Order: sequence, then C-alpha cells, then structure tokens
Amino acid sequence: MNDRTEQVDDLQLVALPSAIGCAEMFVRFSLTEWALRDMRDVASEAARVVATAVVDTANPADPGMMTARVRLSGADLIFEVESPRPVPTPAIPGVARVGTTQIDHGRYIVWFALALPSGMNASAVPLPRRQRKASQAARAAVPDEPMTTDPDVMRRILFGLNGSPDQRRP
Repeated sequence: MNDRTEQVDDLQLVALPSAIGCAEMFVRFSLTEWALRDMRDVASEAARVVATAVVDTANPADPGMMTARVRLSGADLIFEVESPRPVPTPAIPGVARVGTTQIDHGRYIVWFALALPSGMNASAVPLPRRQRKASQAARAAVPDEPMTTDPDVMRRILFGLNGSPDQRRP
C-alpha cells in the first residue's frame, strides 16, 4: 500500500466561529477540484465537526490561528486542523477514524480519515489542471483588430506619471 501524500491543500484561519463555515467550504471546493464530488457531503460535515471542536477550545479574546488541511494519501482522504491548543477528539457520526495528535510542544492536530471510493487510491485521483486561459467574457470582449492608442493621450499619461512640473502642459 502506498501511503504517500499525492495532493494537499491548506488554509489558515483565525479560530473564530466564521472559520467553521470556511473550513466546510474549503473541503467542498477541494473535493470538487479533485473530482471527488460523492464525498463532499460526508467530508464537509465531518470538517464542520472538527473545526467546531477547535474553535470551541479557542479563547474568544485571543483565538489564535488554525490551519485546515485536506490531503489525499494512500487510499484515504484526510482532513486535519492544526491548533495551538489541546483539542478533545470529537465524535463524528459515520466516521470511524478520528483522532487528536500532539505533534510538538503547543501544536496539536485534530483529524479524520475517510476511505476513497472503492478501488481508488490517491495517485489515481484526477487532479485539476491549472492553465492560463481567458474566460468566455474576456474572449468575447477582445476585438479582432488591433487597438490603436492616441499618441497625445499616451504622452499626457507618461508626463503625468513622471510628475515633473516642467514637462506638464499648461
């Protein structure tokens, strides 16, 4: 079995109640990008429970930061939240593998793992392709003929940017 992490995304949040919804949306977005739409509902609900556990332990006057991380490793989808405070392991309905691990002095990770769909492992998940391409609206707005610029307008812009008073027109 290959337990190598093939893909990882993370997001830093302030450990306030608004972070709970952000963590949930982060998981939904990542799973959509990774073409794991069938796992979105269960994973985002579990992420909500984990994020809530971390936020509940935070001091509202000084909440600190938390890092939400979703990764594909081996045959699992793993979601974890790193916190500067100890967090009790939450009970997540329908999720068997949940835990809290102290990774360093003052650093804790609350996590859960879900099995990827049958027969799939992390290296088989189709990852998003990032390429620069113009949106449909941008392509429609581009004229077929080259744009011409009035030289007088360009001169005024350049003189204005230069800021030299003796080059400005009266």
